Amino acid sequence: MNKEKYVAYVGTYTHGSSKGIHIYDVDVEEGILTERCEVPVRNSSYVTRSKNGKYLYSIEDEGVAVFAVDPAGNLERINRVSINGMRGCFLSLDQEGRYLYVAGYHDGKVTVVRTHPDGSLGNVLDGVFHRGLGSVAERNFRPHVNCVRPTPDNKYLCAVDNGIDQVKLYTIDRWQHKLRLVDVLRCKRESGPRIIRFSADGRFAYLLFELSNEINVYSYDGEGKNPQFELLQTVSTLSDELDEVHDAASGLALAPDGKHLFCSTAGDNSVAMYEIDEETGLLTKKFALPISGEYPKDLAIFPDCRHLAVANHESSTITTFTIDYEKNILVQKGRPLKVDTPNCIMFTKVDA
Repeated sequence: MNKEKYVAYVGTYTHGSSKGIHIYDVDVEEGILTERCEVPVRNSSYVTRSKNGKYLYSIEDEGVAVFAVDPAGNLERINRVSINGMRGCFLSLDQEGRYLYVAGYHDGKVTVVRTHPDGSLGNVLDGVFHRGLGSVAERNFRPHVNCVRPTPDNKYLCAVDNGIDQVKLYTIDRWQHKLRLVDVLRCKRESGPRIIRFSADGRFAYLLFELSNEINVYSYDGEGKNPQFELLQTVSTLSDELDEVHDAASGLALAPDGKHLFCSTAGDNSVAMYEIDEETGLLTKKFALPISGEYPKDLAIFPDCRHLAVANHESSTITTFTIDYEKNILVQKGRPLKVDTPNCIMFTKVDA
C-alpha cells in the first residue's frame, strides 16, 4: 500500500537571505522535513490552500499572490492582486471557496477578494476598517486585525482584533459581496486576542490571547438570529509565572485528529499541549515545554499527530519534535533547520 505523501510550506519574511516560500518534503513516519526548493514571494507572512487543494494563496507585500499546486506540491504563480492597503498578516477562505479574506494588522482592515474557478484572484469586493481604541500603551492602542476566520457553518466571519480587544462578527451579503457587522465578542482589556480556531465538530471555539497569555474556550451556536459564543473556560499558555515584559502567546494549532490543541508562546519560548474533551470542548493542560528556538511564531502538527514542527522567527530555525502522549513530553528530532525569519508553516497532502 502506498503511503500518503505530504509537503510543508513555510512562509518567510524576505528582508534577509530568504526569498519567499520554502517547500519541504515531509517524512511523516520519522517526523523529518527536507527542503526541496524556494519560491520567490515578497514577504510571505502567511499562506493558505484552497478548499479543493489546487491553489495556494500567500500574502505578498501590499497584496495577495496565488499559485497553482501541481500533484507533487510544487508551485506555479498564477497572478497577484493588490488589497488597496498595507501588507496583510492572515488569510482564509469561506467554505465555498468564493471569497478570500485578508486580515490587516498594520491598518486594522478586513479585505474581501473575489476568487475565480480557474484559481486566479479577482478584484477587491469590500474593505472594512476597524475603529476604536484599546489599551493606550506601546503598540496596542489602535485596531490591529490579526486573524480572519469563517465559522464552520459558513454563516459568519470572525475578525480577531489584537489592538482593541475584540472579535468582530460579520456576515457577507452574497448579492452585493459586502461585509455586515452583526455582533462583537468583547474581550478582557489588554488581553490582545490573536487567533481563533474551531473544534473539529464546529461546536467550540478556542481564542488565543497574546498579551494575557491565555486561551479562552467558548461554545458556539450559529442557529439563532445572531452568533452565540459562551465562555466556558480560561487556561494559561505558560510554563512558568507570567513575564509581562517578554511573554507573548503566538501560535495555535489543532491536531488533525481533533483531540489535542497546541499553542506556542514567545519570550517563554515554549509549546503547550492541551487534551480536548470532545463532549464538553474543555481543555486539560498536559505540558508547556521549551522548543530550543526564539519567538515560536507558528507551529504545525504532522498528519499522524505524532510529531510537531515549530517555526522560530527570531532564531531563524524550524525545530521538530516527537510528541510522547504517555509521558507528556517533547523529544527533539535532530538539529534545528535553518531558514531565515520563518513566519508560518502548513502541512498539506499531495498526490505524487
